[in-house]
Amino acid sequence: MFRRKNLSTQYLAFLSAFIISLVVGIAFIIVTKDLVVVLVAFVVLNTAAYFFLHYVFSWFIYRKIKLIYKLIYNTKASKRAEAYYKYILPKKNLNEVNEEVESWAIQYANELEVIQQNETYRREFLQNLSHEFKTPIFAIQGYIETVLPEMEEHSINKKFLTNAHKNVERMVHLVKDLDEISKLETGEQPLYKEKFIIQDLVKEVFETLYIKTQNLNIKTQIKKGCEQPIAVFADKEKIRQVLNNLVVNASKYGKQNGSISAGFYKTDDKNVLVEISDDGIGIAEEHLQRIFERFYRTDKGRSRNVGGSGLGLAICKHIIEAHNKTIHARSTLNVGTTIGFTLDLK
Repeated sequence: MFRRKNLSTQYLAFLSAFIISLVVGIAFIIVTKDLVVVLVAFVVLNTAAYFFLHYVFSWFIYRKIKLIYKLIYNTKASKRAEAYYKYILPKKNLNEVNEEVESWAIQYANELEVIQQNETYRREFLQNLSHEFKTPIFAIQGYIETVLPEMEEHSINKKFLTNAHKNVERMVHLVKDLDEISKLETGEQPLYKEKFIIQDLVKEVFETLYIKTQNLNIKTQIKKGCEQPIAVFADKEKIRQVLNNLVVNASKYGKQNGSISAGFYKTDDKNVLVEISDDGIGIAEEHLQRIFERFYRTDKGRSRNVGGSGLGLAICKHIIEAHNKTIHARSTLNVGTTIGFTLDLK
């Protein structure tokens, strides 16, 4: 009886070999009337076909099952695991493998659901945190700004209040950035796309940050060969914010008397690559993959001494991804950093 729910390579090989031998045996009977020859040919052919087909089926199924298990466990197999794959897995029938895959899929779906729930909680927490912090921080800022002018010059109290005011301003910027990320994640800030010349926007950002770059004698420029106007289709103010954050970062971690340059390249008929480069301290390779994470700071160079909320690049990433585009970084220590992102051509 054909066991559909419990197939094995041995059974499939035997059934296939039997059918082939039977067909050949009938052909032999038609050609020759010698039953002994027919019987010997049937037995020999059936045996040879069985071993050959069993080997082929086992090899084929083993390769497929090995691929499935590699995808499930997502790890490089050790020698012990390779032996397990080679000598144990082929003994399982396809239904058993199918049950294991279904079990893994259910487990994966449950894990994914937990991750999504945690992500929702995290977003709500950040949103509530920034909202609740606003009132007391702004109140403290108002009190300090009211009292500070009344203090005597060069007094120790005024010095303390001045330092407190600087730290409150940092907290204000942090809360604003948290609020910005929360709105970007929840989609509360829709994109208003329009056509504009990307070089003109970069020049505006350079002019806006002129005082900051001039204090360090950093030269801002558009790379040679990139002056030809390129029209893009994006949310102009959001892209202004991205460029502003990138240029501020480049000035923070750039070197005095250095330069910040912008490059623009059409990658194809639909996309343009925008790059902001500096010749500063650079970023170590092990940190490059994480610089777009919230609050992530590298051990060397990108320290808290330069200030900032640690959310600038995370905000850039959210804005660019909201445009369904990508942002990336490349860097070499003591050579410089380049951060690039893509936009739609218009």
